[in-house]
Amino acid sequence: MSEAEAAEGPAEPGAGGAERTRRDEPGEHDERAARMRRPRIAAAVAAAVLFAGLGAVIAVTTPWDPLPGPVPGGHAEPDPALDFSPAEIARSQAFDSAINPSAYAGLVVGLALILALGLTPLGARFIGWVTARTRRWPLRVVIGALALTTLLRVAGLPFRIWRESVLRRYGLSTQSWPEWLVDQLKSLGVTWVVYAVALLLLYAVVRRFPRYWWTGAAAGGFLLVVLVSFIYPIAVEPVFNRFHSLKQEPLRSDLLAMAERDGVPVTDVLVADASRRTTSLNAYVSGFGSTRRIVLYDTLLKSPPERIESIVGHELGHAKRDDVLWGTLVGALGVAGAMCLLHLLMTSPRLLRRAGIDPAGPPGTRPGARGTGAADPRSIALVLALVTAGTQLSGPVMNLVSRHIEARADVHALNLTRDPATFVSMQHELSVRNISDLNPDALESLLWLSHPPGPERIAMARDWARGNGVPEPPPLR
Repeated sequence: MSEAEAAEGPAEPGAGGAERTRRDEPGEHDERAARMRRPRIAAAVAAAVLFAGLGAVIAVTTPWDPLPGPVPGGHAEPDPALDFSPAEIARSQAFDSAINPSAYAGLVVGLALILALGLTPLGARFIGWVTARTRRWPLRVVIGALALTTLLRVAGLPFRIWRESVLRRYGLSTQSWPEWLVDQLKSLGVTWVVYAVALLLLYAVVRRFPRYWWTGAAAGGFLLVVLVSFIYPIAVEPVFNRFHSLKQEPLRSDLLAMAERDGVPVTDVLVADASRRTTSLNAYVSGFGSTRRIVLYDTLLKSPPERIESIVGHELGHAKRDDVLWGTLVGALGVAGAMCLLHLLMTSPRLLRRAGIDPAGPPGTRPGARGTGAADPRSIALVLALVTAGTQLSGPVMNLVSRHIEARADVHALNLTRDPATFVSMQHELSVRNISDLNPDALESLLWLSHPPGPERIAMARDWARGNGVPEPPPLR
């Protein structure tokens, strides 16, 4: 008999049912309590091991000093006034003041809503209401996931409209409102698929292994992160952009030659039709192994070729260091550890009751029976609340790591092109065109900043020039 079968269903009437629902003897109660503690202890140990491994990977792979060694004459200080005009600085500050309220308000409202749904009976009641006519648990999970993610998306819609209005006012968005709405629906569709699949797998494991479901959830979460990372370029990117091979010569040949010189196999140079939604400049290296390709925003093609090469050199730095693969490992370990931690939280009777879920199910139900406690589809809101809280808490750490990785890619571009003057002019162009925050405060850095600010990147380019005997780029003003 499987663990799930042993824990199946409510007690049957009659003598057997009476026997199962009688008051436990003291010895039986102690033995049952010990059986309930063992999986929690094992999950806690596994979470500690996985998070320790995660910390070790981050500590070893993060370039805490992207530009090691002494800098002749000392480090250059980031100073927007050296390279940006007063008008450019004022525009950056004005845009930051205009865009931040929508970002902070959306964050606060979104967190408040999901925590209110997950940590009170409201979420369980909502899921119970939308699945009231559905008996089969897989359909209840899917319907609950779709309904809850749609509710959260609708609640956040006013703040996204607010943000889009600011982007339009500053010339960063080129979409019409119908086109923008189509993109929102596409994004919601991707969210539906991801959450429905992930939650179906999670609840299947919880029902199959009521006491040790953290093992399957951790392994499944690890594999799911790896799978999504590999299929994203071919399954998700084409949903939002069209791509075609770059025909523009000699730029195409120069970029492929630079990748070959750098030892990074690249099969093609693609152009994404980003201009239909934005005026921002960007490029990236997508795919793995034989599918790796350089992708340029079509908005970038009007820039001087040497600036494009500097940007692509940065992206080749990510590919050279396998940053996507290491990032995938970090994400997979984080999700696996989070599933172990989720088990500890979702088997807490106090937390389940707070969320409106009866840990034991109806009277007479066997402890750990399928469909009760954490296996009850009405607990979806609690799951999403815990996942959201964990993601928000880990965000500042991931942003800190990302900023160091991006700085190392900048150094790679400088080593590859040996042209700090072009790098500085390129960073200036990116910052001005994208209206980047030139002097973010501490809270903005914690919550949003995955790349170093433009003035920091320019200052590091001057440090690189001093350390490599290359003429230091003069101030642009």
